[in-house]
Amino acid sequence: MGTAGGTFLSVLPNLHSEDVLKTVVLASVGAFVSFTISLILKFFIKKHKK
Repeated sequence: MGTAGGTFLSVLPNLHSEDVLKTVVLASVGAFVSFTISLILKFFIKKHKK
């Protein structure tokens, strides 16, 4: 825990708000795409089993 905290605190001054915003947007898009693909695959698997 101490190593992770020290790493985070040493990286913190080098982060810019644009980088954080870009990371949040990319993570949101990735989660949405992953969820959508999971639903589509679930639909096709269910349809194929019948």
